[in-house]
Amino acid sequence: MKLNTLYILAFFLSLSVVAQKKDTIAIGSGRVVVEMDTLANKTPYDPLAPSRAAFYSAVLPGLGQAYNKKYWKIPIIYAGMATGVYFYIQNDKDYDRFRDAYKRRLAGFTDDEFWGEGVNPIISNDRLIDAQKSAQRNKDLSIVVTLVFYLVNIIDANVDAHLKQFNVSDELSLEPTIELNPIHIETNYGMSLKYTFN
Repeated sequence: MKLNTLYILAFFLSLSVVAQKKDTIAIGSGRVVVEMDTLANKTPYDPLAPSRAAFYSAVLPGLGQAYNKKYWKIPIIYAGMATGVYFYIQNDKDYDRFRDAYKRRLAGFTDDEFWGEGVNPIISNDRLIDAQKSAQRNKDLSIVVTLVFYLVNIIDANVDAHLKQFNVSDELSLEPTIELNPIHIETNYGMSLKYTFN
């Protein structure tokens, strides 16, 4: 029974091949229909592309995005990392200013930039200690922001390389459906997946 079904299926396939003028490849006793124009448009799957893109981004931030041809992401990565570095340098300068003024006060000097003109200081020693702690905390936060942008750069390159090879066809659609059940007069919700065969 199965053999007869295979012969009938092969007969109809051979008729469709003759009618549509598609290229055929003979394998053993059967025939396989191949549309050459559909095969020529598909790029081969490269399993190492995601790891290659992640490695490139780890070596030089933005290089993985260039490998994936997502050039618009490179300025965002560098802007984020440059912002973190800028605030680190700025907070480091502020920390040094507060620390130097505090050290000079402990040594008995009253000529630092936070002392002012009079006998009493504008900013007290306790406030200088708090300012040092705040600047140190901001320096640490700036390092974290820079590292987060660096890691997001690597992860983005890897994920983008994975999704770039993901086969998304125009013939595939997902639509929500709402149907009325005539027996119970209830609304049924669902999803329908449609694939169009050409």
